[in-house]
Amino acid sequence: MADESGLESRLADLAASGQRYAAPLVAEQVRTRGDRRRRRKRAARASGGVVMAAALAVGVLSATRLGPEAVPSAAKPTAAASVSLFVTPTPAPGEEYASELGFVYHAVSLKENMVQVTVAQVRAGNGAAIPTGVVHKMTLKPETPVEVEHVAGGEARDMRVGELVDRLRAGPQWVFALDYDSEGRVQSLREAHWLTTD
Repeated sequence: MADESGLESRLADLAASGQRYAAPLVAEQVRTRGDRRRRRKRAARASGGVVMAAALAVGVLSATRLGPEAVPSAAKPTAAASVSLFVTPTPAPGEEYASELGFVYHAVSLKENMVQVTVAQVRAGNGAAIPTGVVHKMTLKPETPVEVEHVAGGEARDMRVGELVDRLRAGPQWVFALDYDSEGRVQSLREAHWLTTD
């Protein structure tokens, strides 16, 4: 027990000496520290707000795409005389492309080195092309690849849209699968030779 009372007195002496040498913070110093912390928090919130506003402005500007567009973007539908029910196909999750079936006709070479076509959307039913009533125009790059068979006289081969302008100039005759990427651009056309077009 004598050891315990010696330990207690030693701890009491140590605590007393600590109180003698430690100076408590003055109230003014406590307020100053608190004010500094409050200013830092306000500054952090304000800078976060500025960054958020800048990000929003950049997003809006990129969505509206300032300035006139010199050339129509490839494979973007252009406005038709009437309201179109056309919705650009979007690839399913994990897929690279989405397809639209349709008659491709009224091909015209444009001054901007582009090709404009009319697409009359169809759906496949029992091996036949069934019109949906949706018709839209689109502008394609002349180098857009096209897989053809009947259009090329029964010989399966690869061509470019620019090479087919004369053959696609007339009314609806051939059905194609138009392959859209995730940004709504046509990457290729494939003749849907497996569908009848009666």
